[in-house]
Amino acid sequence: MRSCSLCIVLSLAVAVRCLPVSQAAAQDETFAESYLKKFFNLTEERGPSIRRGISPVSRKLSEMQRFFGLQITGTLDADTLEMMKKPRCGVPDSNIARFSTFGNNLKWTKNSLTYRIENYTPDMSQPEVDDSIEKALQVWAKVTPLGFTRIYSGTADIMISFGSRNHGDYYPFDGPDGTLAHAFAPSSGIGGDAHFDEDETFTFRSNRGYVLFMVAAHEFGHSLGLSHSDDPGALMYPTYSYRNPDTFVLPRDDVNGIQSLYGPNPSKDPSVAVPQPPTTPDACDSTMVLDAVTTLRGEMLFFKDSFFWRSYPQSRTPQQSLITNFWPNAPINIDAAYESRHSDRIFLFKGRRVWAFAGYDPVRGYPKKLSNFGLPRGVRKIDAVLHDVESDKTLFFVGNHYFSYDEAKKTMDRGFPKRLDQTFSGLTSKVTAAFQYRGFTYLYSGPYMFEYNLRTRRLYRVLRNSYFLRCTNF
Repeated sequence: MRSCSLCIVLSLAVAVRCLPVSQAAAQDETFAESYLKKFFNLTEERGPSIRRGISPVSRKLSEMQRFFGLQITGTLDADTLEMMKKPRCGVPDSNIARFSTFGNNLKWTKNSLTYRIENYTPDMSQPEVDDSIEKALQVWAKVTPLGFTRIYSGTADIMISFGSRNHGDYYPFDGPDGTLAHAFAPSSGIGGDAHFDEDETFTFRSNRGYVLFMVAAHEFGHSLGLSHSDDPGALMYPTYSYRNPDTFVLPRDDVNGIQSLYGPNPSKDPSVAVPQPPTTPDACDSTMVLDAVTTLRGEMLFFKDSFFWRSYPQSRTPQQSLITNFWPNAPINIDAAYESRHSDRIFLFKGRRVWAFAGYDPVRGYPKKLSNFGLPRGVRKIDAVLHDVESDKTLFFVGNHYFSYDEAKKTMDRGFPKRLDQTFSGLTSKVTAAFQYRGFTYLYSGPYMFEYNLRTRRLYRVLRNSYFLRCTNF
């Protein structure tokens, strides 16, 4: 049971070397087989299935691709290999579901649990560690009948410790940039305990290292009986994600999972307003209205709530990720975004402020006010932005009007704002997202997308917003 319930977050960093193609391919195949053995129970098989030419590796590749929402090819393609190389947890992912629990629904048979912090990491002050651990437990207490009491001696239900290499549980850590932590499912003895790798750098709030609150909250999910989820927005997704501890709200998938074991919090006051658990947006939702769309150095980025999808020429499926995984200091639920090729920057807009990033690095001096672009002070938010490559002008869409900004002169053009219908025929409501691709201008209005030639002002097609952001349910 312990080997099944152990959570080991692995860093699968791969050094880039100049290798012959055949040698590199052989290394990738060896790596992939090792990955499938660890996480998808790949075994050597003999018998009728082998004689019929059904490869165990191909079957497990298909299983893994289904779990992560990749295109199911049964082959080791680039998207699959990229997913395999992401930092992740060591619990197998063979349960293809949103939230999942350990076998036989392992759970505590009581609601009052104790925890004890046995030692501390020198990376943080003791009060910071105490606060991180307490808040991580409260993430689960807020939505269940569970309560946690700290004790300072003796054996607690959840024993918490920091250690390195061989630390006494037969599951040694592997030094810097490897295992982050592991935890055990509810049971007697070591069950419920959580161990953190002292060779890693843990932080209180900074994204330079691993935020202890986030690591601990994930591990305590295992301590309470949850396995992994295939929802990329879930706390119990296999890979580590940076999120701001001060604004973190347990996602809906995790709430559903933990309440399937313990039920809801019966003492919750219905008169007290609490943040609603966020849900992960689905690219297959035909009614979804995107927050923003832009390009970035050849990629297409589609924003929705706390997430964005990356789509690039080498990939056949868009990759979904949290915005803060790439821009830790960026806003979420943004209003608009665009890439300025003139300055090689991407700009994100929310409310009356704008953030700038050079690739994935924040630009000093930002966020700034919208008025920095010369927009009138009465403009409180932007609905959409796009950059016209041919004229080097940036169009800001506000309600039923739009402004034109000269990137070279860094001033607003005279004669604006103009009404949308003066330039864009067929638009009857406000623009919700916009970008350019291969010489065409695409304006989103709700779940629809209008394809224009900006130079001739001709409308070519009206498309669904899934035209570029493709559904990955196969």
